[in-house]
Amino acid sequence: MRYTKVEGLEKPVSRIALGTMIVNTRELERSFRLLDDALELGVNTLDSAWVYAGGDSERGIGRWMQERKNRDQVVVLTKGCHPNSDRKTVTPFDIQAQLHDSLARLRADYIDIYLLHRDNPDVPVGPIVEVLNDLRREGKVRAFGGSNWTEARIKEANQYAAGKGLMGFTATSPNYSLAEQVQDPWGPGCSTIGGPAHEKDRQWYRENQMAIFAYSSLARGFLSGRITRENFEEQKANLDDACRTAYCHEVNFKRLDRAQKLAQKKGLSVPQVSLAFILSQGLNVIPLVGAETRDEIQSAVTASDIELTPEESAWLDLRAERA
Repeated sequence: MRYTKVEGLEKPVSRIALGTMIVNTRELERSFRLLDDALELGVNTLDSAWVYAGGDSERGIGRWMQERKNRDQVVVLTKGCHPNSDRKTVTPFDIQAQLHDSLARLRADYIDIYLLHRDNPDVPVGPIVEVLNDLRREGKVRAFGGSNWTEARIKEANQYAAGKGLMGFTATSPNYSLAEQVQDPWGPGCSTIGGPAHEKDRQWYRENQMAIFAYSSLARGFLSGRITRENFEEQKANLDDACRTAYCHEVNFKRLDRAQKLAQKKGLSVPQVSLAFILSQGLNVIPLVGAETRDEIQSAVTASDIELTPEESAWLDLRAERA
């Protein structure tokens, strides 16, 4: 397993992070086994959120860390301020309230990386940056940033921070995978850096090397290896609406065809090639992988050590006709 750095955080961060939406306290044995396997295989970074499983993802992680006495070995990334059905919640009050909920659920004194799950462009960045710095000074967070924040708003936040001598955003979590998000499956307020339309965004991240925690890194199962062009009609009922909306388009079937060919040539799997692709783009990227078994974690860990050539990457992404 390779590791990287996130500004503001002393711990190394594994280049693969485990998504923990399926972790909960109702299935502690299964949840603990998954978390044990991840840490044993070198995945020390866990991705959660205030809204996952109604808070039970954080509770499950908290129970595990308390029982295993391993808090110092684990990088906990959690997110707050997801909008609810009544209102947007990106306010200084909600940031503090939800962070304290997360700390209680995690049974922890601090969160390694705290991300705002959504943005609210109607709210000025100043008060948001100020309250996040207050929480950092209090020792409750080590690093912070935004999930689904655009490059422009992150720049605005960091310009404000620089002008005030404060810490800015050092991490982000947009959608990014080999598959292009053709249609936004979640509605307004989400962001992606994948596909040809977002090359300028990726270049900005290459230049500043901000940590990118890439969600839907396997396109919500489209790049899981279970889907092929030939079996799609038979298998599409097993894919969720978000996958079918965002990724099940011809431009991505072409990428999938090529990923299958390259995987066969290299003796790898489609998900390994897909993860290797985003890890080979010169970005400080950490794919979020929603693995459910030890074998799936091991497969992702193996992918973190695979390097694709620029020619292979360009061919996979349809930018070249030959690898």
